[in-house]
Amino acid sequence: MTDRKLPNPLIACIPLAVLIGLLAIAITLFGSDSLSGGSQIALLMGMAVCMFISMAFYRVPWKSFENQMTKTMGGIFITLLILLTVGMLSGSWMVSGIVPTLIYYGVQIMSPRFFLVSACAICALVSLLSGSSWTTIATIGVALLGIGDALGISEAWTAGAIISGAYFGDKMSPLSDTTILASSAVGVDIFEHIRYMMHTTVPTITITLIIFLVAGLGHGSGGELHVEEFTHGLSSTFNISAWVLLVPVITGVLIARKTPSVIVLFVSSLAAGIVALIAQPHLLREIAADATLTTPAALTKGLAITFYGSTAIQTGSDALNDLVSTGGMAGMLNTIWLIICAMCFGSAMVASGMIQSITSVIIRWIRSRFSLVSSTVATGILMNIATGDQFISIVLSADIFREVYDQEGYEPRLLSRTTEDAVTVTSVLVPWNTCGMTQATVLGVPTLVYIPYCFFNFLSPLMTMFIAAIGWRIKRKIMPSDN
Repeated sequence: MTDRKLPNPLIACIPLAVLIGLLAIAITLFGSDSLSGGSQIALLMGMAVCMFISMAFYRVPWKSFENQMTKTMGGIFITLLILLTVGMLSGSWMVSGIVPTLIYYGVQIMSPRFFLVSACAICALVSLLSGSSWTTIATIGVALLGIGDALGISEAWTAGAIISGAYFGDKMSPLSDTTILASSAVGVDIFEHIRYMMHTTVPTITITLIIFLVAGLGHGSGGELHVEEFTHGLSSTFNISAWVLLVPVITGVLIARKTPSVIVLFVSSLAAGIVALIAQPHLLREIAADATLTTPAALTKGLAITFYGSTAIQTGSDALNDLVSTGGMAGMLNTIWLIICAMCFGSAMVASGMIQSITSVIIRWIRSRFSLVSSTVATGILMNIATGDQFISIVLSADIFREVYDQEGYEPRLLSRTTEDAVTVTSVLVPWNTCGMTQATVLGVPTLVYIPYCFFNFLSPLMTMFIAAIGWRIKRKIMPSDN
């Protein structure tokens, strides 16, 4: 863009305005299903508007868009491979009994007086292992909401505990698509991204758990029957055994040794597949659903489907059926499709100079490390409100601030952490965001009712700004002006 004039910032906002308008229409028409195609169409239309304005009025050649898209797509290839491997892992960890075993033991640690803190911790654990706040809330979250109701605990408090825990796991899990997207959009290794997020996330979840611990004291007893029914459904379907937890241990060791993400996920999937063959052969035969096959052939087919396709294991409980169902690699295709379309839109905005134009306005307001991080947080939240989708908000926030952080001499991982602290956890607090709509519908608790009790979600962006203010573990390159 050095030999071309940047578009006026108001002109640069036109594709964003078109995108926001089309997303609003898609969300209105399709609701949470807008991620299955409606949002992608909105992104491509926004890209088309950007290209039309640039080519017609600013003489930007098509080759510039093509080159930028090629560069961007090449940069996210590993991300797409990771997403496919994550799908493979999520299926194998579920069918092998790893996640069910952890849930089985986890729900038994609850007691009435410590229900809220236990609910938050259990949802955090399940979401951390599954990488999905949506699945966690729709399954174990719904069950916990029923138990909380039996205990006489306000559904708003229970929903807040469930959502807080679920979004902690979604944010910190290497299986989470938002975590993968936030790290890859900035070009940071996913495990480095997670390790750096611990500086803001661990204090936040600690404060959250303390709040729920204090709030939960004094409640009466009851609800044990619900827990018994839940654990019975798991134990009657899976062979529950602590030895299957060797796989998470092996995975943890690989992560600690800084093994590349794809290798960690692939090895963990294979290990879980071996466990499934040994511990859950009856489930693999059920998944294969072909009585004409010999036992070895049925097990092989069942394991292959577990890796790549959807599974629907019947447990006798609707909540458990939803929990143990998985989508495999095929279940990641909508996310991959969305990421590709989002990257196309972002590439067009970069090649046209529109992102740089918008960024130049933002830079004028940045005077310090705190103002930089605060501006990123505010932009991420506004994107959640404006676009109604956390994936799009992550990509746009990363695109807008990537060059700013580089120019100011800050590490890319500061941007990836700030983006996730601001976007991932606040999406559920916006009533018209796909996350807010989905969780309110699933739990039966309106978004505006549970918002005051989602302590983790609104403390996270505040914590990242506080850490920026004190400068803890934030490094800056030596700039020419500093010499």
